[in-house]
Amino acid sequence: MKSFHFVGVGGIGMSALAAGAAARGYEVSGSDRGAEKSENAPLINALKSQQVKIFAQDGSRFAAGNLPDALVYSTAIEEDNPDFQAAGNIRRMHRSEFLRLLLEESGKRTIAVSGSCGKSSVTAFITETLERLGSDPEMISGALSKRYRRADNAGNYRCGRGKYLVFEADESDKSLLAYGADYAVILNIGTDHYDQAELARVFGEFLKNIRIGAVISRQVADALAGNVPAHLQIAVFDGVPGSVPDEYALAEYLPGREPQAVFADGVIQKLPASGRHVALNVLAIRALCAMLGFEDRAVRAALEKFDGVWRRNDYLGMTPAGTMVFDDYAHNPEKIISCLSGMRETVSGRLLAVFQPHGYKPFGFMAGTLFEKLDVFLHEDDRFILLEPFYAGGTSSFSPHAADVCAKWREKSALPERFMVMPDRETLKKFILENGGKNDIAVIMGARDNSLNLFAAELTGLSGK
Repeated sequence: MKSFHFVGVGGIGMSALAAGAAARGYEVSGSDRGAEKSENAPLINALKSQQVKIFAQDGSRFAAGNLPDALVYSTAIEEDNPDFQAAGNIRRMHRSEFLRLLLEESGKRTIAVSGSCGKSSVTAFITETLERLGSDPEMISGALSKRYRRADNAGNYRCGRGKYLVFEADESDKSLLAYGADYAVILNIGTDHYDQAELARVFGEFLKNIRIGAVISRQVADALAGNVPAHLQIAVFDGVPGSVPDEYALAEYLPGREPQAVFADGVIQKLPASGRHVALNVLAIRALCAMLGFEDRAVRAALEKFDGVWRRNDYLGMTPAGTMVFDDYAHNPEKIISCLSGMRETVSGRLLAVFQPHGYKPFGFMAGTLFEKLDVFLHEDDRFILLEPFYAGGTSSFSPHAADVCAKWREKSALPERFMVMPDRETLKKFILENGGKNDIAVIMGARDNSLNLFAAELTGLSGK
């Protein structure tokens, strides 16, 4: 096969695959119903510069008779999609099948990064670390690396010529079971699409497809309950000293403007960003690099320089009243609490936390757990503000609505005023600008919808980036 058409090419994962296909010399086209939206322009324009032909999602790609060898699609694409209807009997490939094709054709040592939280950031973190160590890794990611982002490259793909290919393995639709890798990193098990027992089963099956070694957190190791393939080299990392070998345990996290981690082996590590989760990510990457044969001192020096990824703890500026504004991709309970915990380190005032769920089904699944965590975490003067879930396609009952969930939360909480819902962004903007003070932080959280970045920037009087 030499030509591929990507249905929903503007998706953060699909666009990385399309860029990877174009870099290998395939003829690549794609369609996306959001291709003309301003918030998606940087990604779409980067694809165009990589010779990916962009079409309207109306079946017009197939009208001239110049048909591709296959359609690549994701789980979010509905059966009545116009491209599906117009393509006839053209072969369909799920994105996981196409990813497997790229992995097998690469001839490289492959490193899969998975987990409920942080896999996109850690994929970029590993790639950047390997690059700084003298490798020239290829990367296929679900986030835009700031280091690799430019006008002709969105930042979720890197065309490296070295021996390693680092990629994100998505557990959200269990598609990670469709391929294998030489090495795997499994960061955690959270609450997003499935309960922890089901995720443990999925990760256990995934490890059967890993050929050499895996780095897993203590949480994952405990959830697997020994269900780890005997042939694998395993390294376990943890945030509690004494639970794993000292070189992979966190002794203390030191917050501040220049956060540090003290590891159980005595190493003091400068961190590239705030948050205890960043220290744990550093531990995981140290363990992986040791498994790959890199010298630890050089690894630690490289880890200090991570440039980060777009929409992860991004500071955009201040409102006219002096409220600091951040933009973040956090979209499940664990990610939201990690995000807000990092914010808490730098603020003496209130948190004005805004969350737009990334779909109705995920929101319904996580709502109970999210409330339990927030009800303990939020201070009396903080405000957690819900927006209506973002609809990105796929089957949905369009339930629950944000207002219904907020009402239930307020009934359960001893401090119900901390939970709010806003009917639209104009109302939200007015609330933040009128209520945010000089020592407060406003953080805009949510996945899939790039316009959230533009909205966060509006609060500062700037445009998105």
